[in-house]
This record gives sequence, C-alpha cells and structure tokens, in this order.
Amino acid sequence: MSGAVANELRTARRRLASDSIGIWVLAIVIGTIFGFTAREGGLSLVETAAFSAILFAGASQFAAVGLLAVAAPWASIVLLVWLLNARHFLYAASLAPHAAALPRRVRAGLAFLLTDEAFALTSAHVARLGRIDLPGAWYAGFAIFVPWNLATLAGWLAGAALPDPATIGLDVVFPASMAGLAVGLVRDRAALAALAAGSVAAVGAALLINASAAVMIGGLLGPLVGLVVANRSRGAR
Repeated sequence: MSGAVANELRTARRRLASDSIGIWVLAIVIGTIFGFTAREGGLSLVETAAFSAILFAGASQFAAVGLLAVAAPWASIVLLVWLLNARHFLYAASLAPHAAALPRRVRAGLAFLLTDEAFALTSAHVARLGRIDLPGAWYAGFAIFVPWNLATLAGWLAGAALPDPATIGLDVVFPASMAGLAVGLVRDRAALAALAAGSVAAVGAALLINASAAVMIGGLLGPLVGLVVANRSRGAR
C-alpha cells in the first residue's frame, strides 16, 4: 500500500470514527428505551436480550413488542417485521457491487449488521474511498450492535426507575437522528430524490395510517426512487 493510499485510508477511518459518535449516543438512548418498553410489554430479560441480539432491527423490535403485548397472531408479527425490514434489501443492493469479492460468510456477517445507521456509515465511508474497507464496514456494524444490546439490558434492568420516554422528549431522538443521517448522505440527485420521496411518503403514511406504516412505506419508496434516478442518470451518460 502506497503512502498516499495509506494516508487516505487513515483519514477516512478517522472520519468514520467521528461520524459514529452520534450513532453510539443514538444506540444507547433508543436501546435503553427499547429495554424499558420490552419490560413494560411483559418480556423477560432473556427474551428482551434475544430480541436485540437476534432480530436487531430497531423499528421492527418496537413494532413486534407492541403486537406481542396485545397477543397478536404470530403470522401477523412475522409479516410486519418482514415488511418493515424489506428496505434492507435495497441497502444490500446498493453495497453489493463493492462487496462482491468478499467471501460469502463475511458478506453474511455484514448483512446481519446492516441496520439503517450501519448503512449510513458504511455508504459514506465507501463514497470517500471509492471502495469497501472491510475493517471499516465491521466497525460501522458493531458501532450500533454493541451499544444497542448493552443499552437494551440496561433499560430492562432499570425498569420502573425510568420515566415514560415521551414525557422527557426522548421519543423524538430516533427520528431526529435518522433525519440528520439522511441529510448528511445527500451528495447527488439520486440521493436527494430518495430523501425527498421517502420523507414525503413517510409523513403521509404517518398521518393517514400509523408510524409503523410510515417506516415501511418511506423506507421502501425512498430508496426505490433513488435507484430509478441513479439508473436514469447513468443511462444518460
């Protein structure tokens, strides 16, 4: 590795580490709220820990716990979780060309860690380098996985000592943080189109249906519009 390439990599990794600070804070706050919510929904500590370690999908975890609390059928819970997480197929499609040369087991591990936040960090890191940096990709995934799981346990154990998150404004932390990440990723027309379409669709779905539908519809429509615009831009060149 030449000196210039090594310096570029060090600079990109420092930027990745600094960008992840907000992700750690976000994971701690929202993970704690999830642990509290899961306990209030009747889940045991082991069940709550399994949710975060195995499902590991913030919005879907909250939705699933809500359905479990009202004894919804398992089929409907599985379907809702799948629909909420369907946007991850688009994340994977975006990163797949950069990860094609990696071993399958490595890609499977990275796919498991590919949350919204991990995608935001990884795609920005790839954009800076023009290629995937495997240590950076692992770091992006674990930067949310580790604090999320630890905070989930802390939230459950704290239990009744925690106030209702909505009463102190913590319920707005997740959407506000994700909005900031989304704006930071806008570097071209495709990204701007994805942000605009996803935002409008999510707000409309939240007003007309509910918050779970907003995550699902906005998360799917935004990336799809972005992919269409990107393909048209490439075809016009």
